[in-house]
Amino acid sequence: MDRLNLLKSLSEVNGIPGFEGNVRQMLSQFVEGTCELSTDNLGSLICRKAGSEGPKIMIPAHMDEIGFMVHVITDEGFIRFIPMGGWWDQVLLGKKVQIKTSQGLVTGVIGSKPPHILKDEDKSKVVKKDTMFIDVGARNKAEAMDELHIRPGDPIFPVSEFELMANGRVVAGKAWDDRAGCAALVELMHLLQGKEHPNTVYAVATVQEEVGLRGAKTATSVVAPDIGIALDVGIAGDMPGVNPEESPLKLGQGPVLYVADGSAIAHSGLRRFVIDTAEDLNIPLQFAALLGGGTDAGEMHLFGAGVPSLTLGVPVRYVHTHTGLMDLEDYGNLVKLLEGIIMRLDWDAIQQIKNGE
Repeated sequence: MDRLNLLKSLSEVNGIPGFEGNVRQMLSQFVEGTCELSTDNLGSLICRKAGSEGPKIMIPAHMDEIGFMVHVITDEGFIRFIPMGGWWDQVLLGKKVQIKTSQGLVTGVIGSKPPHILKDEDKSKVVKKDTMFIDVGARNKAEAMDELHIRPGDPIFPVSEFELMANGRVVAGKAWDDRAGCAALVELMHLLQGKEHPNTVYAVATVQEEVGLRGAKTATSVVAPDIGIALDVGIAGDMPGVNPEESPLKLGQGPVLYVADGSAIAHSGLRRFVIDTAEDLNIPLQFAALLGGGTDAGEMHLFGAGVPSLTLGVPVRYVHTHTGLMDLEDYGNLVKLLEGIIMRLDWDAIQQIKNGE
């Protein structure tokens, strides 16, 4: 499989919470023939790959990216919007977006009152997103609605093109959170083709993670897994002004294992199992905590009597902006680690994990 084409395709496809259809369609095409496909009632894609009789392993990665939704169209033809997922106000101004209407995509630019006419005391203040607007070039509300077909509730997507950076190791693009995880699921399904593994793998592309882990909850109810390994991204801290206590993760130093986040604590036995697997395969592993956010493991581990779960991923710089940076070696090692985990997870391993501390 062409890794760069896979990453480019999944980075550039649009899909905010509640509007993941294009991502789901693309993923279905990428994994076609490798597994049994189904969906839950919210739209999460479930890819079931049966090995020999054994435990059920659920590996979710969320399809949705952060974006916006049309809220109000002003009389002057500007778009007031609401965020879908967590945005930092400072990264928005001047950025291009696309509004998906009933007739196609409409390009716009996020704007605000220009600094040239601000009072001196206001120039140093952060512009709040609730004062911003999207300019689609319309002269008035009638043009925005009747000619451009924009309506309240239409989804709004960030615009950012995929690019391989000059060093040949780092890729730039939007939505690595969590299209990197989705791409890893695709590669894992292809790697398992024709191989015996002591379990049944459920690679799940979930919906609406960025607004409350909603797809993970419904999809877990469908799968009823024995073990859960969520895929997400890590907050890379290898940049000016960030110290290791704030974020120890670095690009090029390996996949990340979250020991805890705001929604779940990594199961101790499963954490030990993953560490041992990484060491056996000579895969570097980084560790981090993210108490200010959650992952799909947050819903997965609470299902039924409890599902031993944790979160793996790749470090990414500039998460929750239009463009993030990811190291291809970290991504490749994540795929390799996932394959190694799957090949080792039989009933004996599950029992050891549950008994482990």
